[in-house]
Amino acid sequence: MRDLSKRLLVGFSRVDITPENGVAMEGYFIPRHVEGVLDRLEASTMALVMNGEKILIVSMDICQIKQVEMDIFREAICEATGVPTTNIYLTATHTHTGPWVFAANVGELELKYFAQLKQYLINGARIALADLKPASMGWKVGNAPDIAHGRRYKMKDGSVKTNPGVGNPDLLESIGEMDDRVNVLRFDREGGDTIVIANYGNHADSIGGCLVSADWPGFMRRTVERAIPGTKCFLLNGVEGDVGSISCFWKDGDLNNMELQFDDVMRGYSHARHMGNVVAGAVLQVYEKVNYVDVDSIEATEKVIHIASNMPDPSEMEMAHKYHNLHVAGKDDEIPFEGMMLTTVVAEAQRMVTLEHGPEAYEMKLSGVRIGNVALVGLPGEPFTGVGLEVKKAEGWDLVLPTCNTNGAEGYFPMMDAYEQGGYESRSSYFKAGVAEHLIEECKDLLDTMKK
Repeated sequence: MRDLSKRLLVGFSRVDITPENGVAMEGYFIPRHVEGVLDRLEASTMALVMNGEKILIVSMDICQIKQVEMDIFREAICEATGVPTTNIYLTATHTHTGPWVFAANVGELELKYFAQLKQYLINGARIALADLKPASMGWKVGNAPDIAHGRRYKMKDGSVKTNPGVGNPDLLESIGEMDDRVNVLRFDREGGDTIVIANYGNHADSIGGCLVSADWPGFMRRTVERAIPGTKCFLLNGVEGDVGSISCFWKDGDLNNMELQFDDVMRGYSHARHMGNVVAGAVLQVYEKVNYVDVDSIEATEKVIHIASNMPDPSEMEMAHKYHNLHVAGKDDEIPFEGMMLTTVVAEAQRMVTLEHGPEAYEMKLSGVRIGNVALVGLPGEPFTGVGLEVKKAEGWDLVLPTCNTNGAEGYFPMMDAYEQGGYESRSSYFKAGVAEHLIEECKDLLDTMKK
């Protein structure tokens, strides 16, 4: 009988996590509840086992889940499977047409869904661990052009605004670096089936409305799986804090630059399909060209970090409380802003009220997974593209895959210059200027600890 203990074993599962009608949805600063389904939400789980080490990588069609709730899920999976919490890598695709996931201070339907989701994730982990087969791994980097757009814009008056509106006559230029690369990991299992991980960063926010959808990540995996029978594909969303799928510079007839209206479901759904097809195309472009590499060991680790809070100016608290109270009371029409600027001031007011009495720092977790000489780095929130670009440069690795909203979702991590410029992300961020640069150094330190 063959000794498989020294070979990489890979298992896979996919479970349905679609909520019932009435469950609150997350993604915007307006109340929404599920009214139906455009396409089902899913959780994909990959199990890795080698040399006695067990690791679970889970991708969920969820907008985001706070660290407190992620820890509850990880503890439950650990208790059910014996896989240590450190070795459980939970990440959200960031779909804005998915359910709100909180364990407390929510309604009856939301608490019911939380318990259901926990059981779904346990079931998915058990199935993946029961599905183990020897596998080889290859990697390659594809390209998904013209669908990542900087959503921060310099205006003619010198100000910087986030998503200031398609065709806004005051637009000057978009700012920020974009990353079109799609990291692809391919696992060929004995028996002929294949599992593919795609790692690409962009907001899954093409649709809006109150119908559940996995947005473009769902289209991406379905397109790949139809193109290559016997293949399962899932997304680890990369860094996307300053990335959007829509350019505010209108180009007539260009799907990449179409104007979206949140109540225009079909137009948004078409764009989600387009984006998913482009990312799927990047995967298919390199599928047969991957570099197969030896995997002699796997490892998972976790690093606790501390981030200084973006404390409010006491002189601005009166206005912050006013706007926050109006928003909570459903009186946004009494706040003297509209569109994305309304969202910005509401989010800023919420941040200021939350932090009025501290804490002065947050404790968070960075997660790392090493598969041979390939590394996954999980960040608990939405970093700017600059973070991902720097982390990918870490020396000594064949490939580094940074992922957002992993084992927590604690908010935006803007680059230093964004705090000087303004805009939604920096004004709403709960973290002090310098957070992105600090994260880069912490990620590189984490990667150094995992080097073989």
